[in-house]
Amino acid sequence: MPAKINRLKTSLKAGEVSFGCWLGLADSYAAEIMGGAGFDFLVIDGEHAPNDIRSILAQLQVLAAFDVDPVVRVPVGQTHLIKQVLDLGAQTVLVPMVESAAQARQLLRDITYPPHGDRGVGYAVSRAGAFSRNADYGTTADAQICLLVQVENLRGMAALDDILAVDGVDGVFIGPADLAADMGHMGDAMHADVQATILDAIARIRAAGKAPGLLSTVDAMTDPALEAGAQFVAVGADVLILGQTARALAEKWIARTL
Repeated sequence: MPAKINRLKTSLKAGEVSFGCWLGLADSYAAEIMGGAGFDFLVIDGEHAPNDIRSILAQLQVLAAFDVDPVVRVPVGQTHLIKQVLDLGAQTVLVPMVESAAQARQLLRDITYPPHGDRGVGYAVSRAGAFSRNADYGTTADAQICLLVQVENLRGMAALDDILAVDGVDGVFIGPADLAADMGHMGDAMHADVQATILDAIARIRAAGKAPGLLSTVDAMTDPALEAGAQFVAVGADVLILGQTARALAEKWIARTL
């Protein structure tokens, strides 16, 4: 049996637009709720959420019951971390703070089996290979792994064209918050200079034949990004949804007693 078809990778290669949500609660019960919400993809965040390898596993397991594509964001682009999440069964990996073509090339080696890459061959005892039930996983896995790199500071932007020239990178994700901070506009991703940089990057990514993406919870950012060619767009985060809804509910009822 070959590796499962990666629907998100297939969709991005076809030029289709996918909408998703961030999972920052680091909890499988919350992930199960989000899994049935109807998004195209969900990002299990290992960078800014209190996730470890076991909590990532638990969320991948519950999301397997739903028609949604999980993406795992590793905390940093290191070979051993990428090896672990791939063996857990992740097929799409998002790597933060990519700043050079050399870094992108190493990440490509990290997701690829020998002789062309550095991924350890342990699928016979891994969830990815269905614990030896999927005998063809090793020969078919590489084609179904999707590598998404985050370009989110000025160093990355300066190297964007070089990163885009790396064959095998499926998409480039722009991080508005980090980019805004690096441009001197902390907390103001809607600043005109930041937005101009984002839209220019999206156009360049799309022109290079890669899939552009970003996280945007503001329509005033999301709509222009989609018009510029963004393909994988996270439009919310479970932490924000819970926090905002809870605050609004409390305010509604407490206000009545004042």
